[in-house]
Amino acid sequence: MAKAASTANITLSTNEKLGLISTLSTMLNAGIPILETIESLLDDAKGNTKKVLEAVKEDLMQGKALYSSFARFPRVFDKVSVNIIKASEEAGTLDVVLKDLRLQTQKDQEFIDKVRSALAYPMIIFIVFLLVMLMILIVVIPKIATVFKSLRVTLPLPTQILIFMSDAITKNPIAVVLILAAVVTGVVVFYKMKRALVLHMLFSLPLISTLIKQIDLTRFARSMYLLLSSGITISSALELAEEVVMRADIAQSVNLAHETIMSGRKLSEAFKKRKKIFPGIIVKIIEAGEKTGTLDKSMSDIAEYMDYQVTSTLKTVTTLLEPMMLVAVGVLVGGMMMSIIAPIYGLISQVGGR
Repeated sequence: MAKAASTANITLSTNEKLGLISTLSTMLNAGIPILETIESLLDDAKGNTKKVLEAVKEDLMQGKALYSSFARFPRVFDKVSVNIIKASEEAGTLDVVLKDLRLQTQKDQEFIDKVRSALAYPMIIFIVFLLVMLMILIVVIPKIATVFKSLRVTLPLPTQILIFMSDAITKNPIAVVLILAAVVTGVVVFYKMKRALVLHMLFSLPLISTLIKQIDLTRFARSMYLLLSSGITISSALELAEEVVMRADIAQSVNLAHETIMSGRKLSEAFKKRKKIFPGIIVKIIEAGEKTGTLDKSMSDIAEYMDYQVTSTLKTVTTLLEPMMLVAVGVLVGGMMMSIIAPIYGLISQVGGR
């Protein structure tokens, strides 16, 4: 039990996973037996990658299948990947499917990189704002506060708040750090307890809602392509693909599609009933795939199309987010400076009046 728990907690970065799958695919395509391939990879493996390969080697030497070994690492290989490998092992097409899995993992990494790069600029602006605010609170406010206290002037509320925050940070830094740590811990615990509620609120935001929907449809289509092309039945593929989406309404739609397939009807019929979720072009592509018997290829086309849509939406979101962040930072920093300048201006006015 302890051994199973230890493997269940092992994780690999996307690059490490991509490297592992790529090397496996290359060596198997070269005709090298799977056990010999694993032994060769172990020579240069490090960290968690080595732990995964050691477990795989142990299982293979005991006569177990590769998919059952991968299933021991749920945080590395999801159910979609495990079932794809299982189907390919049974069909004797492991080398081909690993190549497809490598390509899809590479596309997923490129996809994640797009999202990260789109969010990088707003995050940099936010971090710069925090640093500027800390500098003002630690360096500027204490000096100004000393002058105000010596003159015993009545300060406006925003200035009093800034002085209070400055005193808290400069005089009781440990207490501030502990309070911040408690707040962060509370937020994390609340998120874990109410994850569905938090995600629902986040996914309800106008632009975020559209973006998450497009991301879900992209991941769904890619998963369906891999599952169908590896020989898994469409009903089983829908069950597995339901787990890769984030939005509850899309998961429900996929579940409805599964029920529709089980009742003997077509996938396109189920998607037609959920036009708000699945755009007309997706339904048309699926209909064409069903007519020609190339539904897996249709899913690949949908994934490519939705990938483009995500890229376009990301550009729109970042184009709108950047000026909004700049304005917000400008207003906040400007407000802090006005809280400092206003009392000084009041003192100058009083001196001038005398």
